[in-house]
Amino acid sequence: MDVAYLHHTKCIFNPAYSSTHYRPISVLSWVSILNSRHDKNNVRRSLRLGVRNMCLASSSDTLLSGKSSSLTVASKKDTEFEEEEEEDLKSWMHKNGLPPCKVVIKERKAYDSRHPSIHYVAASEDLQAGDTVFSVPNSLVVTLERVLGNETIAELLTTNKLSELACLALYLMYEKKQGKDSVWYPYIKELDRQRGRGQLAVESPLLWSESELNYLTGSPVKAEVLERAEGIRKEYNELDTVWFMAGSLFQQYPFDIPTEAFSFEIFKQAFVAVQSCVVHLQKVSLARRFALVPLGPPLLTYRSNCKAMLTAVDGAVQLVVDRPYIAGQSIVVWCGPQPNSKLLINYGFVDEDNSYDRLVVEAALNTEDPQYQEKRMVAQRNGKLTIQTFQVNVGKERETVLDMLPYMRLGYVSDPSEMQSVLCSQGPVCPVSSCMEHAVLNQLATYFRERLSGYPTTLSEDEAMLADCDIDPKKRVATQLIRCEKKILSRCLQATVDLINQLPDTSSSPCPVPYAPLLR
Repeated sequence: MDVAYLHHTKCIFNPAYSSTHYRPISVLSWVSILNSRHDKNNVRRSLRLGVRNMCLASSSDTLLSGKSSSLTVASKKDTEFEEEEEEDLKSWMHKNGLPPCKVVIKERKAYDSRHPSIHYVAASEDLQAGDTVFSVPNSLVVTLERVLGNETIAELLTTNKLSELACLALYLMYEKKQGKDSVWYPYIKELDRQRGRGQLAVESPLLWSESELNYLTGSPVKAEVLERAEGIRKEYNELDTVWFMAGSLFQQYPFDIPTEAFSFEIFKQAFVAVQSCVVHLQKVSLARRFALVPLGPPLLTYRSNCKAMLTAVDGAVQLVVDRPYIAGQSIVVWCGPQPNSKLLINYGFVDEDNSYDRLVVEAALNTEDPQYQEKRMVAQRNGKLTIQTFQVNVGKERETVLDMLPYMRLGYVSDPSEMQSVLCSQGPVCPVSSCMEHAVLNQLATYFRERLSGYPTTLSEDEAMLADCDIDPKKRVATQLIRCEKKILSRCLQATVDLINQLPDTSSSPCPVPYAPLLR
């Protein structure tokens, strides 16, 4: 998806924001680091230690100033990004060891005029497949090896106290507090500008309001977002423990206990920002597998059908393109085999041509079935679980339905003699009568219909909303996701109905089964 193309397309996004639309806090705008309950303690600590400008603001943030124990918040015009004396990201990188490269950083207007423009990496010249467009030295890459040191990595990660993303977020939060004194200031400033927005200028649903999450009604992603948010809160509660465990952080920031320095909302915003731009490097040590690369995402555009990846080479992280580009065209990279649900939660966008998109159907043997233990044994013998997850991959809906049938048939076996026959057989062979097959398929069809009815809109209504140029960007991307889900479910339903129509006697009623499998 070429961001330059998006900008020049007449009818893409021109969001009409309502009067109740809130202004999101800058994802790395950690100037509000001082919680009201800690303000006085922090001021005393700053005076005692001689720490000056403990919470420096940057970009469009506010400035904290004051001569007494109370802090006065003063506004500052959002002009930092236009000041010529500010060093831009690429110049800073060249100054600190980035070799000559074949990319430039360009910008397009944000769809919300209150936000800074979106930056993206584009080709500085015509390129051919196989060209190396940049090679970022390791000295400009943020990894856990740099943050914590090898000696603490294993202990931190094996205790499940904190994820790699949380460690990186905590490090950048501390660096943010140093303002221009931080070696990473130009990179953090760029993250401030991006505000965790993906290529469609939309933040992850983790930062959406409760009313905006209602755009995802009917989709399992809504529950995933809430579950992920709760996971982030648990990590926040472990920050102080990890801070004490990590010697390098303790030495560098000996007086700034994380939960006193940063509120949960600030941490969540930083976590989401890191999530949107972290790169998973292959064939590297544990301490380097998650990396923040200044010319990487979110400046690079993700695409599901691309094969170009950021790769670790000797002393650097480089990008070799997989297709030709003309000068000025945005550079795309592969986002990995992620379904649209993950793309939305992690990066704030949906790829409607995503060949890795999928939904999950969960089937479970009925625990109240008197023959539950026998069925469990048969299921395990055939590589299935008592609660089995079936991945419905886009374009392979019929295959998934066919794959579910043996498991469903097993759950429908009720006669003890038939169960013994199944136990003695080799493979997932169950006696199948016409009425049993009808019952199995009828349960599947009912399940798919119920999932489709759980959405507040129909496919045709979704199409009409997406044709509206003035639709809110978050609602647009949510509708894109829901439309993709509905198409998968509709194809599953059609495949099931086709199988019902192929039965020799469609007029027969489905067999009543007291302990049918459960579908979720």
